[in-house]
Amino acid sequence: MNYLKTKFRLSLQIGLIALLAIAGCKSRTGSTVKTGQHPEAKLGWQLGSQAYTFRLFTFAQAIKKIDSCDLRFVEAFPGQEIGGGISGKMGPDMDDSKRKAVLEMLKANHVKVVAFGVTGANSEADWIKLFEFCKSMGIHTITSEPNEKDIPLLSRLADQYLINVAIHNHPNPSHYWNPDVILNAIKGQSKRIGACADIGHWVRSGLDPVACLKKLEGHVLHSHMKDLHEKGKGGHDVHWGEGVSDIPGVIAELKRQQFKGAISAEYEYNWQSNSADVAASVINFRNLVAKK
Repeated sequence: MNYLKTKFRLSLQIGLIALLAIAGCKSRTGSTVKTGQHPEAKLGWQLGSQAYTFRLFTFAQAIKKIDSCDLRFVEAFPGQEIGGGISGKMGPDMDDSKRKAVLEMLKANHVKVVAFGVTGANSEADWIKLFEFCKSMGIHTITSEPNEKDIPLLSRLADQYLINVAIHNHPNPSHYWNPDVILNAIKGQSKRIGACADIGHWVRSGLDPVACLKKLEGHVLHSHMKDLHEKGKGGHDVHWGEGVSDIPGVIAELKRQQFKGAISAEYEYNWQSNSADVAASVINFRNLVAKK
């Protein structure tokens, strides 16, 4: 009898959780965004996920996980197994038939690939090959940490192909860890050369993400969104708005700058089963965006 009562209580709890997911969840802001509502779209933000969040799975599996998180955009990364009955890995070496098959798979799952990276190339020919690949896939932003000597070339290619190059910041001591380095590197180049603002990596480097965004005003083309449980290199991902990355301040600053572009969830923790973490982060984010 006790077993049956316990089972009944668990069934009720599961049902309640399902109803909350359908009706929408209330965040700490006090506002509520229902499932299927995307307030960020009104701002010109394409909220999606970096496929690297699901790096332990195939690209095909990652797309299904992204769809389950109520997201419609993906940033693909090089080298991920394609899956879904398609052999090979994501990247410029995919032949035309595989590119078409991947685009069909994305369409079937209601997800659009808008960015590719973090990636790079070692020669002009390889950079052109990368831009050609992105053009064929409808990708509008390449995220990269290029050698500074290649930036004039990338500036020309970005204008030629109408594809942005967003310079990503890994933590200190990587070359572009500080926004000042990015600003100096892109000085005098195309407006299509800018920053991929990785919020969490700035926090790992001891920087204030809102201050970093202010420095880069007018040059933020893309963002990797992260919230960490503590400042410094030991910080790991937590649900957005519940850590030390000042996600409300980041959202307010992006609004102030009238940012237009893609924002990739990059949740690098709980790797085996982080879909629920991404989904919770998305709910928190949308509640904060909707807050006046």
